[in-house]
Amino acid sequence: MKEILGYKGRALKAISEAGAEIGDTAKVTCGKQSHEGILIPRSEYADVEHVVLKLRSGYNVGVRVTLGTKIQKVGKGATPKFEAPPPPKQKPDLPKVAILSTGGTIASRVDYRTGAVRPAMTASDLYSVVPELADIAQIKTRILLSVFSEHIKAEHWTAIAEAVAEEISGGADGVVITHGTDTMGYTAAALSFALHNLPVPVVLVGSQRSSDRPSSDAATNLIGALTVAAKGPFAHVTLAMHGTVSDTSIAVHLGAKVRKCHTSRRDTFKSVNASPIAIVDEGQIVMLTSNYVERDRARQLVLKSEFSEKAALIKFHPNMNPKIIDWYVENGYRGLVFEGSGLGHIAGYCFDAIRNAVKHDLVVGMTSQCIWGRVNMNVYDSGRDLQAMGVVPLDDMLPETAIVKMMWIFGQTEDADQAKTLLKKNIAGEFSPRTLPDIFGVE
Repeated sequence: MKEILGYKGRALKAISEAGAEIGDTAKVTCGKQSHEGILIPRSEYADVEHVVLKLRSGYNVGVRVTLGTKIQKVGKGATPKFEAPPPPKQKPDLPKVAILSTGGTIASRVDYRTGAVRPAMTASDLYSVVPELADIAQIKTRILLSVFSEHIKAEHWTAIAEAVAEEISGGADGVVITHGTDTMGYTAAALSFALHNLPVPVVLVGSQRSSDRPSSDAATNLIGALTVAAKGPFAHVTLAMHGTVSDTSIAVHLGAKVRKCHTSRRDTFKSVNASPIAIVDEGQIVMLTSNYVERDRARQLVLKSEFSEKAALIKFHPNMNPKIIDWYVENGYRGLVFEGSGLGHIAGYCFDAIRNAVKHDLVVGMTSQCIWGRVNMNVYDSGRDLQAMGVVPLDDMLPETAIVKMMWIFGQTEDADQAKTLLKKNIAGEFSPRTLPDIFGVE
C-alpha cells in the first residue's frame, strides 16, 4: 500500500483504494452526508480513522472513516501551494512606509504538510495579496523573524526596535510591524519604552484568523495599520486591530495601555483604563483625543533598546508558595512585579520572602490582577504593610506592561534607587492620571 503523508491504518487503506493522493479533489460519503474538497496531509500525531479535506470555503473538515464510508477521487490536482501575484506599482507621491514582518497569523498560510497554519508568508507577500495598500503608501518590506509570537523574547524586542530605528533614519514616514497576537501587547509595550522622541507613527498589527479563512481579519487590519503609519497625525507606538467583531472600523490603541482580552474574537485588543486614541473608519483616521505627540519628521529618535531578563512577573493566588520569591532572589533577579489581588494585596505568609527580596536590593512593584481599575495600597493593612516593606504601587499599569518596563529599566541601569524612580515615571503613557468611570468592560 502506497504511503500517503500523515495517513495510516483504516484511513490510508480507504484513500489508497480510491486511488487518491494529496492534492486531489476527493468526495467522502458517509450515509446521507458527503463532503468534497482537496485532500490534505494529516499531522504525524493524528489517529488512523480520519481524512482531512480543505473545503471551498477555506475551512478544513475531518471525516471519520467507518466501514460504510466511501471515498471517491473526483479530480486530479497538484499539491496546493501559495503563489503571490505580482505587486502593484508604487506611487512616488505617497508617504513611505516600512513593513517589518515578524510572523504570526497575519503573516501565515496553510501548511499542506500538516493541514495546519504556519508563519511562512513574507512581508512582500502581504503587500502583493492586498493590492489596496498601493493606494495608501509606498511600501518597503523586510523580514525580521518568522515565528509565532509565543517565541518572542526580550532579545527580539531589541532587534525589532533597532530595525524600526534603521527604517526611520532611512526616511520612512511610518513603520508597520506584523506580529502574532498572543504576545503583541508585550512587544507594543517594549517598543513604547525602547523608542523615545519618535518622529513618526509605529504601528503593530496582527490578525486573529488566517488569510485562508473567509472571516480573516488580516487584510482589513493591515490596511488600517498602513493608513495609520502613512497618515496618522501622531508619533506614538500603537497597536491597530478590529474595533468590533464586524469589519466596521480599526481601533488604534496606545502601545503601553493595550491588552489581548479574548482568545478568538477579532476585536480582542482593548485599551485598558483608557480609550483608543483613534479609529480608522472607511479609510479616514478619526482622532479620539487631542492629547498626543504630533508627527514631526525632523525630530530625532532616541533608541534605548536594551532589556534585562532578570525580572519576573508573579501572580499571587491562594496557597502560593513564597519559596517562588526566594528562588528569584537566589538566582540573581533584579526586579519583581506582583499581580496582587484587588487593590494590590498579597497574603501575610509571603511577607518574609518579600522583605528578603527587598533586603537584597530587588525592586518590587505591585499591579492588580483585576483588568480594570487601579491599585490603592493605602486602604487595607496588608497594602500599607507592603508599602512599608518597600513595595512600589504601580497605579493602573497593566501587569504585562509593568514587567516589560521592569525589564527595560534594568537594561538601562543597575542602580535600584534609579530603577524605582524610573518605575514611577510615566514614560510612554503607561499610567493614567485617573480612572474614568466609563472606561470599563467589553461587550
